Amino acid sequence: MKLCIRNGMVISPANKLEQLADVYIEDGIITGITNPGERNFHGEYKEISASGKWVVPGLIDLHVHFREPGFEYKEDIESGCRAAAKGGFTTVCPMPNTKPAIDNPELVAFVAKKAMEANGVAVLPIGAITLGQEGNELSDFEAMKNAPGSIYALSEDGKSVMDSQIMMQAMKKAKDLNLPIFSHTEDRELAKGGVMNEGETARSLGLSGIPSEAEEIIAIRDILLAKNTGCQLHLCHISTKGSVELIRQAKYYGIPVTAETAPHYFLLTDKDVIKNGQETGSKRLKADPNWKMNPPLRSEEDRLEIIKGLKDGTIDVIATDHAPHHSEEKAKTFQEAPFGIIGLETSFALSFTALVKTGILSPKELISRMSKTPAEILGIDRGVIEVGKTADLAIIDVEKEYEINFDSFASKSRNTPFMGKKVFGQVCYTMVDGKVIYSLE
Repeated sequence: MKLCIRNGMVISPANKLEQLADVYIEDGIITGITNPGERNFHGEYKEISASGKWVVPGLIDLHVHFREPGFEYKEDIESGCRAAAKGGFTTVCPMPNTKPAIDNPELVAFVAKKAMEANGVAVLPIGAITLGQEGNELSDFEAMKNAPGSIYALSEDGKSVMDSQIMMQAMKKAKDLNLPIFSHTEDRELAKGGVMNEGETARSLGLSGIPSEAEEIIAIRDILLAKNTGCQLHLCHISTKGSVELIRQAKYYGIPVTAETAPHYFLLTDKDVIKNGQETGSKRLKADPNWKMNPPLRSEEDRLEIIKGLKDGTIDVIATDHAPHHSEEKAKTFQEAPFGIIGLETSFALSFTALVKTGILSPKELISRMSKTPAEILGIDRGVIEVGKTADLAIIDVEKEYEINFDSFASKSRNTPFMGKKVFGQVCYTMVDGKVIYSLE
């Protein structure tokens, strides 16, 4: 198959490319990047017009939950990959908190097999740090890395490894295997029973709070362990001002740490839980569980610091923490409903609208945080548009305004707080290995 993507704004931070260009693709490989109309256009090429649109490296999400095995009614690998493609993502990293947990080579191979049966999105599994994610005994990292499909990082996401000795051992072994640790930073005892950010809003709703310190204590512990072991540490879903300050200091001192946040942490605060709640018969506001996630939405001060961290590079990556749940589960009370929202199909548009349209990030900075840097953290040869490289691409109409509507989602789940929000940035095409796996048309 020969393709020519015509007259798009090609944005590829890895090789400092930002220009109007035609991109030629043959057999899944980029064979030419030229000024528009510069190269003779032969009839055997299929043409895709990208006029007025961005052409970017396929987006890479370091943090998704595809729920398979064990919770396929929420999401499975096939539906998760469809949602990814619709959102412009060509590579995703599913977390291991499935049932059973991804803690052995057989389950790594299972994920790889299921991914092969999906639409072509690269599914790069994250292995569990401990057996069954029970925090007691390390999984066999080397066996999982050598399994069909392999693992690309290790995590206990959904919880933290609370035993510092076990976490230090994990970092030492991970370093030997050149695997990063993706850390869910949450002190279990401090967060115990909490359902939203600790503060005035939680008190007004009569809900138990999760203090910022629950995140920050484990963040600084794992930063110190990374300093001691030299392991590459990646801190997941950062939500507090204190965590941003800790990461900034760690980078200043040369500690090998990177960090991610998600769109809800730079767009929403805990006050939105009330704003979007419903009134009960007693007229008391009831929080909407679609605003319940872990870590929780924080204060306005935290939100602004997350944005500052994205701008100055303290926070390296925008991930989604795509966490699907069935509508019946999210219909429970805020106290009882599970944590998590979905994000693959809304992440780019939310990020572009909030960060680029407002001048906080440049186009190249946004694509760095959603493609180039995630590829570097994983150590994969993706996240770039360059001659000789694999054609994993997304074509996005950044001038297109539309309203988020979960009725159009490819995901099995609908748990989003952004229903009805107007955004810019419609994904028109997603390509993996030069093959169109999603088209808006």
